[in-house]
Amino acid sequence: MTEKLENWFTQMPVVAILRGVRPEEVLEIGEALYRAGIGIIEVPLNSPEPLTSIKTLAQAMGDRCVIGAGTVLTEADVVGVAAAGGEIIVSPNTNLAVIDRSLEAGLVPMPGWATATEAFTAYQAGARYLKLFPAATYGSGHIKGVRTVMPNDCKLLAVGGVGVGATDEWLQAGIDGFGIGSEIYKLGYSAEQVYQSAAAIVAAITAVKGS
Repeated sequence: MTEKLENWFTQMPVVAILRGVRPEEVLEIGEALYRAGIGIIEVPLNSPEPLTSIKTLAQAMGDRCVIGAGTVLTEADVVGVAAAGGEIIVSPNTNLAVIDRSLEAGLVPMPGWATATEAFTAYQAGARYLKLFPAATYGSGHIKGVRTVMPNDCKLLAVGGVGVGATDEWLQAGIDGFGIGSEIYKLGYSAEQVYQSAAAIVAAITAVKGS
């Protein structure tokens, strides 16, 4: 799974956050994301029946995409996500117990951080994908400073308030990837709307990476 995640990060380093998605629509939306070029999909645990959605995506798309959960706050959450077939554990905070349980289960933790101390704490606990959250609060300059001191084998993501118009700025600052929610999916979006939104994000990042 780590290789699959690394491949997607090389191809298109975006985690699509489907907060509020329902099980009956999740597969069609997941396929729309894949068609647009995004293959890392997060279902936050404060969505309706999130484990059902994760299981549906994992069973139908797990061979092509990386499926996981967001807003993971407890070790019990990790156990549930693992049982559903999830592969990544995305948290808003640096919770060492969640990181440890994720690694024990063979999953990839993506803890949230705000300070360099939190980033290093998560890294030393074994996490290699670290999300600055909420990114808009701290700005791209924050990433530029932290990136210079973090080990090269960790990936830094910007999550929270980062949309298509800001990807250039963040990539130039040294960010490795993004978690994007409402600019890709909002409650009530059709699969076609998700496809169009995701395609715009993919085009913006591709343009910057190719320049």
